[in-house]
Amino acid sequence: MRNIESIGAIGVTRSIEQVEKKRVQETVVQNSALAKKTILNSVSKDVKSYFLQHVSIDSISTAVINDNSHPLYLSDNQQDIRNVINVRQINDVRYINKYLCQINKYLPDAGILIGCVESTSNRKQKLFKGQISFWKRLYWLYCFIIHRVWPKVPNLKKLYFFLTKGKYRWLTIAEVLGRVVSCGFDIIEFKEIDGKVYFVVMKTHDPDHNMHPSYAPVFPMKRVGKNGKLIKVYKFRTMHPYSEYLQDYVIRLNGYNEVGKPANDFRLTRWGRFFRKYWLDELPQILNVLIGNMSIVGMRPLSQTRFNELPEDVKRMRVKFKPGCIPPYVALNMPDSENNIEAERIYMKAKKRSPFLTDVKYFFQAFYNIFSGKISSS
Repeated sequence: MRNIESIGAIGVTRSIEQVEKKRVQETVVQNSALAKKTILNSVSKDVKSYFLQHVSIDSISTAVINDNSHPLYLSDNQQDIRNVINVRQINDVRYINKYLCQINKYLPDAGILIGCVESTSNRKQKLFKGQISFWKRLYWLYCFIIHRVWPKVPNLKKLYFFLTKGKYRWLTIAEVLGRVVSCGFDIIEFKEIDGKVYFVVMKTHDPDHNMHPSYAPVFPMKRVGKNGKLIKVYKFRTMHPYSEYLQDYVIRLNGYNEVGKPANDFRLTRWGRFFRKYWLDELPQILNVLIGNMSIVGMRPLSQTRFNELPEDVKRMRVKFKPGCIPPYVALNMPDSENNIEAERIYMKAKKRSPFLTDVKYFFQAFYNIFSGKISSS
């Protein structure tokens, strides 16, 4: 009899627990709906419309947050979250990569993240709206040095974050999108609305925990060298940090320009365009020549992505030679994407017959074309 009473008591207890659990879940959903409504009231109709183009806001699988300290306080009671919308700008996050990796951890594969950034360009437009004065330019320079340069200088970085707690940082669109991709997401799209850039990304892979973003003025890039071996090619940095993670995206978006480089490349800095115009960004490749994995004249070192797109005959011939600082298309003035491949065929056939004289000839032809303004790097 006692055993029967015990079993009955256990059954009643479990029923009560199930009812309580259901009540708690309903409360969470109700509170979540109320929280969503409150948070979404802080954004414009255009921004809300943008959200609706990509996710269902009313769905319990969509979390809308306004918190940059811990993205998923929703982790325990909301296991079915598939979409996260953060209406607060990512500029105010102290540890951006850790924050994005945390969201990646909780989202399922193909989960959606929507966020925003007030980019450096957005802030410049806001500051220089109306009459441009000397004091505005001076204030712009001050803000750029403090909020853009300081966070990237090792000896000043700790002081900056101690003073600001990570808020107000100036970030470019390229850097933010590069960080997002490095943390396990693919870009669906991004759009400027109400003075901010909103981005929609999808979880597709695990974060790159061995990331080495290009912060330094001189940095190495992985390129295909002789025998197909990947080598580190040194260049002056002409792009925003984390741009290397956007290589495939930019190519898918815009393809290549007439000289075989990514077209309409928003990753380039203004001073970087100047460096590329006069080939100044290539100067550190002298280090590669001294190391011995590059020559003065030779095929332009390519990324694995670009190398894989070459015709099979060119790929087979290319790996027999070291890449060079001065590519054949410069000497032959054949810069467009198809002709520069043909220029490599012409060069490699000539070099096979007469290695030394071919390089000497192409060297002087290239310098003539560069200094006469017939051809530029970008």
